[in-house]
Amino acid sequence: MSDTPYTPPKVWTWKQGHGGQFANINRPIAGATHEKELPVGKHPLQLYSLGTPNGVKVTVMLEELLALGHTGAEYDAWLINIGQGEQFGSGFVGINPNSKIPALLDRSGEMPIRVFESGAILMYLAEKFGDAFLPTTQPARAETLSWLFWQMGSAPFVGGGFGHFFAYAPEKIEYAIDRYAMETKRQLDVLDRRLADNEYVAGSEYTIADMAIWPWYGGMAKGWQYDAGEFLAVHEYKNVIRWADQIYARPAAKRGRMVNRASGEPTSQLRERHDASDFETKTQDKVG
Repeated sequence: MSDTPYTPPKVWTWKQGHGGQFANINRPIAGATHEKELPVGKHPLQLYSLGTPNGVKVTVMLEELLALGHTGAEYDAWLINIGQGEQFGSGFVGINPNSKIPALLDRSGEMPIRVFESGAILMYLAEKFGDAFLPTTQPARAETLSWLFWQMGSAPFVGGGFGHFFAYAPEKIEYAIDRYAMETKRQLDVLDRRLADNEYVAGSEYTIADMAIWPWYGGMAKGWQYDAGEFLAVHEYKNVIRWADQIYARPAAKRGRMVNRASGEPTSQLRERHDASDFETKTQDKVG
């Protein structure tokens, strides 16, 4: 690594190979890199995802819907290996032109409906199943949506900012880590203050806002993200920890965190999910 200060050129150009461990999949253009059709299973809902925080949002929602008795929420969950560039296959790009997981295809009607962006998928599923986990009256509905979009706008500072420079960047840059650590802690404090007086993020009810926020900020508070718990002193956020534990105690949330998971203990990894029985018979410790 050079000690020479970086001076940006007048016009930026792409240097292939830069970008650390993600250099092989990062590029400044969109679109498919190869032809590949997506698999289709037997259920109305087809999910193409990976067990990252953004992917977990949707699998938690689907498992919660099934737990409520919404049989129409049965789904096939297909693993998209983003490290190998599967998100740039033509089939996936056809569902999500932004090439990011998760992506959902609803085949329950006359014409398939594509939905991409995790927040949009949560709203779509809530509305599809009678406003499940989305209050119908005000101000609770506005509060829920406000916190949902807080997460959508805030988490990139945690993942693309703090997570990247703390855990993945090819060199440790003090300014970048300090900048995003400060912002991550500020966001955790926002959430901690909210949860001091509320059981759940939007109030007394468990909603899609909790499902969106929990995989990111609950994961940070529990030390699941970037091995950064000590560095960020997450023990300080006692209300976030209480809330994170409360959600993790929900059986549907535990199942949702397993789906499309490709790391961690083999017992916690259900690479693909096509039936409720898969949780008992097809985790990696049984098929790996």
